[in-house]
Amino acid sequence: MQIAIIGLGKMGGNMVKRLLGGGHSVVAYDRDAATVERLVKEGAKGAHSLADVVKQLEAPRAVWVMVPAGAPTESTIDELATLLSPNDIVIDGGNTNFHDDVRRAAKLAEKKIRFLDAGTSGGVWGLQVGYCLMVGGDKGAYETVLPALTTLAPEGGLGYFGSAGAGHFSKMVHNGIEYAIMQSYAEGFELLHASEYKYDLHALSKVWNHGSVIRSWLLELAEDAFQKDPSLAGLKAYVDDTGEGRWTVNEAIARAVPVPTIAASLFARFVSRQENSFAMRVLAALRNEFGGHAVKKA
Repeated sequence: MQIAIIGLGKMGGNMVKRLLGGGHSVVAYDRDAATVERLVKEGAKGAHSLADVVKQLEAPRAVWVMVPAGAPTESTIDELATLLSPNDIVIDGGNTNFHDDVRRAAKLAEKKIRFLDAGTSGGVWGLQVGYCLMVGGDKGAYETVLPALTTLAPEGGLGYFGSAGAGHFSKMVHNGIEYAIMQSYAEGFELLHASEYKYDLHALSKVWNHGSVIRSWLLELAEDAFQKDPSLAGLKAYVDDTGEGRWTVNEAIARAVPVPTIAASLFARFVSRQENSFAMRVLAALRNEFGGHAVKKA
């Protein structure tokens, strides 16, 4: 089928390549003309603007937006709404808040433009192994773009889950779970690293990845990381978050659903960004005041 990809970063560019490999016709657009040109050399049709994207597509058009969530996605979809025609399809594959999906779907529906939200997981490995896709929105639009979705996803890694927002809500929870799993691995490996046994963490993670109940792709990535840098000395202990963990905790609070492990993993990321934490200084001061415990001066 014919489809456009807007936003050719680490994931969008690889999605273009995977679609081309599956025999699809892809119109590629990014604000960086050099990035577009590189994909043109691989078989994509380049576009120099959103209007040019729409011009090159045959109706009903399918446009996949793969730009950062928030203002970039908002402005891109707003502009597309002025260019597309009734029955065309907009797919948001970024990490958008599901509330925005509901609002955008209703706004596009006023112009009879169909909308899909596609929670997309797979990262930089998606080109080789495929992208897990959790889709919500217009069911007819889903069926229309199913050939492209089937190419992008690995076998069994694609599903339609309901009305607008369902795809990104499931991706939000997926990422909250991811936070907690990674935190548990991090804590376990820190305890191993601190023990008297001087573990080879690469060797141990490799063993765990063969038959243990905690084997996983994330553990395979840990194995790779320890092989490259056994003590991870080349990294700073700073971990960012991109929003989904916060949204997961917020939605849990709104629904009175306990998610203590996910919440703790989110807060652990906040701790990683603090140097000379004020809270820890308060603790030191209190211990000194009530018990005369030694403190370290700045």
